[in-house]
Amino acid sequence: MNYAHAMDLEVRHLRLVAAVADAGSLTRAGDHLHLTQSALSHQLRDIESRLAAALFLRVGKRLVLTPAGERLLASARDVLDRLERAEQDIREMGRDRAGLLRLTTECYTCYHWLPALLTRYRRRFPRVEVRIDVDATRRPIEMLLAGRIDVALVSSPVRDRRLAVMRVFDDELVVIAAPTHRFAQRTHVNPVDMRGETLLLYPPKEESLALNEVLLPAGAAPGHVQEVTLTEAITEMVKAGLGVSVIAHWAVQPLVASGALIARPLTARGLRRHWSAAMPKDLAKVDFVREFVALLGRNAPAEAAHLRRA
Repeated sequence: MNYAHAMDLEVRHLRLVAAVADAGSLTRAGDHLHLTQSALSHQLRDIESRLAAALFLRVGKRLVLTPAGERLLASARDVLDRLERAEQDIREMGRDRAGLLRLTTECYTCYHWLPALLTRYRRRFPRVEVRIDVDATRRPIEMLLAGRIDVALVSSPVRDRRLAVMRVFDDELVVIAAPTHRFAQRTHVNPVDMRGETLLLYPPKEESLALNEVLLPAGAAPGHVQEVTLTEAITEMVKAGLGVSVIAHWAVQPLVASGALIARPLTARGLRRHWSAAMPKDLAKVDFVREFVALLGRNAPAEAAHLRRA
């Protein structure tokens, strides 16, 4: 539909046609619409002029619909009914704190701990439907600006002034490897140590913090970079000795604790990310959106929350 095309009819015109059709006369329709007969007659002529078609014929003292009028009346009743129901729904949303919250995150790993958070959120806002858009993971800011999602959990800087950004938590990215890997003998992994390694990363590799802001600037390009979407696939490949990865420590902490993997800081200082919730500025004022962001901070992974407090 071409929304840029100017429409000749307005809602008030539809109400007028429906009122005249129901009343059968301008006088009774005018009483219903609180308009004089003269004003109503003028508006009706205006509508017929815009459409270049007669809508009513006078039969005795009664106005009856022409075929064009019947067609317009059917559409008018449908449109007015839909508008009335939409108004009622919106008023109920305002009274009952109901609504829709469309969410995505820049990192697939975050989807592991979001369900528990959503359970808590639903208790507080039972009438807010939360939809997770995994397809928007690769383009969260673009999807926000396109109006496809409402909140994006991101670690990349957000510089668009149309968006509000709220800091949520920090976490640490670590190098993971098999227990038999040479990195197991190190207290940390220097960038040059990654030369020649097969590095397993979430796609797209062009957005990898470790690769593009640590390794490549240090002249320490891995021997091979392989993109793997699922965290479980990455950890299984690392355990099998098929490569190493750089991943959030909290995401692999159980595997590290069990001895299935080893985790080492990347550089002596470590590599940390700053997570924020980005959203359109108008949404940042909505209570159920602000509470969701607050819950993100309070229910971040245990290690991320520890780093944030530190």
